[in-house]
Amino acid sequence: MKEFDDINFSVDKYTKELTRECVGGSDLQQRKKEIEAYNEQTSATLKQTCKKNYMQFIQTAKEISHLESEMYQLSHILIEQRNILATMTDGKASSHLKADSIEAETGSAVTEDVENSHATRAVKEMVQGFNGNLEGKTFLNEGALIELDGNDYRPIQRVFFFLFNDVLIVCKVKHDKRLEFLTEYDPKKIAVINIKDLDGVKNAINIITPDGSKIYQSITAAGKSEWIEKLEEAFRFDQQKKTKKGQAPQPPGRAKQQQQQTPSKGATPEKVPAQSPSDAQPKSLEDETPEWLSTASEELQTLVAQRHFEDAQLQIKRTQDYLRLAENKKRLPLIEAIESKVKLQEQKLTNVLIQELSNSHHRNLQIALRAAQRPLKILVEMGRSRQASATLLKVCTVSLRVAQREARRNNAEISELFFCDLAQVACDFLSAFEQQPACVSALVVWCNAELQYFASQLIKHYLTKGTSLESVAKCVERVRKPATKLTEIGLDISYHLEGLLRTTLEALIEESKQRLLDAVGRTEESWQPYNLQTKSNLKRLLHELDSLGIDMRVQTTGDTWLNLTQSTLVFVRQFLQLTEYCGCLAKGEALMQSLEQLLRDLFLAQHALKPPSDMAVDPNFVMKNKIFLVDNLLPIAIDKFRQISGRQCEALRELHTKLTRQQGAPVPRQRSVYTTDVF
Repeated sequence: MKEFDDINFSVDKYTKELTRECVGGSDLQQRKKEIEAYNEQTSATLKQTCKKNYMQFIQTAKEISHLESEMYQLSHILIEQRNILATMTDGKASSHLKADSIEAETGSAVTEDVENSHATRAVKEMVQGFNGNLEGKTFLNEGALIELDGNDYRPIQRVFFFLFNDVLIVCKVKHDKRLEFLTEYDPKKIAVINIKDLDGVKNAINIITPDGSKIYQSITAAGKSEWIEKLEEAFRFDQQKKTKKGQAPQPPGRAKQQQQQTPSKGATPEKVPAQSPSDAQPKSLEDETPEWLSTASEELQTLVAQRHFEDAQLQIKRTQDYLRLAENKKRLPLIEAIESKVKLQEQKLTNVLIQELSNSHHRNLQIALRAAQRPLKILVEMGRSRQASATLLKVCTVSLRVAQREARRNNAEISELFFCDLAQVACDFLSAFEQQPACVSALVVWCNAELQYFASQLIKHYLTKGTSLESVAKCVERVRKPATKLTEIGLDISYHLEGLLRTTLEALIEESKQRLLDAVGRTEESWQPYNLQTKSNLKRLLHELDSLGIDMRVQTTGDTWLNLTQSTLVFVRQFLQLTEYCGCLAKGEALMQSLEQLLRDLFLAQHALKPPSDMAVDPNFVMKNKIFLVDNLLPIAIDKFRQISGRQCEALRELHTKLTRQQGAPVPRQRSVYTTDVF
């Protein structure tokens, strides 16, 4: 097989040499098997190589993800350090340039007022649908961006940003270059993440808002950097404003001198307020707060932005356990502020996980449930079981109905698919919330709603008006079998399903009864023995009736004759088939009365047939057909109904007893005194 690995391999040349070397078909078959074995071996090798490369690709992707997370953390630390250095520089410079800064601040204030008024007027005139109040707000930046899809980075729409100190206005750029108001955000409630430039996407930033994560792309790298800087400036605007307008801190020596000089200016010692212990030692109380606790809210925000939900949940639990201790509450001065920040981050994490769980729906239910495991587990551990269970059931509803719609479109089996999916949802739900028995009621209500929807779709597409009883019986049988399997997991919905379908099935049974009764006796009957013309036709009919459970060989005469009428034979075959369908439907007790009435009325209609008064017919032959229906057909139908449904058909049993008693002796044939059969 080394020839196949050659670069200059030729199929035609190899085939000619192979046919020249082989002698007979057996050698060719042997070489064919060798080539097929080599093909399978090569295919297996390629699969192993692809799997190995794929695993390496996954490991590389994980390493890249870890590196990006570390780079984000480093960027976050560098930004904080830069802000601290900027604050220290501003504090030092303010003491030397205080006089010059008064004039600069006056000029800058005038310039800022002019810019704010222009920006406010532009927003009111250009943006359609914006009714917010921009008075007293400081304008920071404006510009056009492109919103991208978070999955494949596909451009969605063009947007325009107006950034003020406490509001970010997002507008949509319409085709006529006009701006339409979309939404607004508080810059203090959003997080900005720098996205590394990829092959297909450059100059993109990720803005995490209360509505979810959104990706925007700038035209240039400078524009991207400017937006990141301006958004961070808006985030810290109030802090910077306070540091600029506040009184500069005095050196400790000068502060002590002022405190010593204050009572010496005429104030009596009694008027000097006593210093409380808490004011005397503020530094010691602040030192008692652990460093990880003071930065817990910022750390949680970073973990949520990086999608490290498990670590964020553990951090929240650690913080809450630490703050729950009574001695820590007494010892920490900023306990209320820390608790409020942690609660806010916990709520943000809950919203992100609920959104993650909502986005896990998929056409394939197994994929949807697998994608929901991670956020579901974290939400249960956080005590959000009710929200998690409600969201999970909504996701399962979407997946179930999409699967049902595709199965109907492809003419696939929908009943088995529905009940298997229902069982899978129930098993996964109970395993996820096994410690939360209160959530089981939500599962029961959800199963009830999904069963009602499934029954409505079943009636709409498969149990429509005019459907034959055979199709109805097969459809109901395909529904009942998988429904009974759910009892293995403690979910019995068969009785409820029978109740949902009962009205429709009774209407279809009544419709079938009227149609069958109208067909009885409609064909003309000669009341003569049935001639099947050929032996093969007779043999085929006898075999078909044997499969239905009735032996007609006793009624055969000659080579091609049956000593019954054609209508009687057609009714026998039709009635036995109808008994099978009714037996399948009668497994549910609710339809028993309608089915018994159908069989009884149909049998009586056939039994009451008689020849016209002007037709010369042997009355014994007519009586023989009726006796055959009562003595042969009716017992077989009763037994078949009992075997299939597991119930006794009381209406047919009473009818058999009644008709057996009414049968009398054969009526003698009427003969004319002017004719004779003897020649």
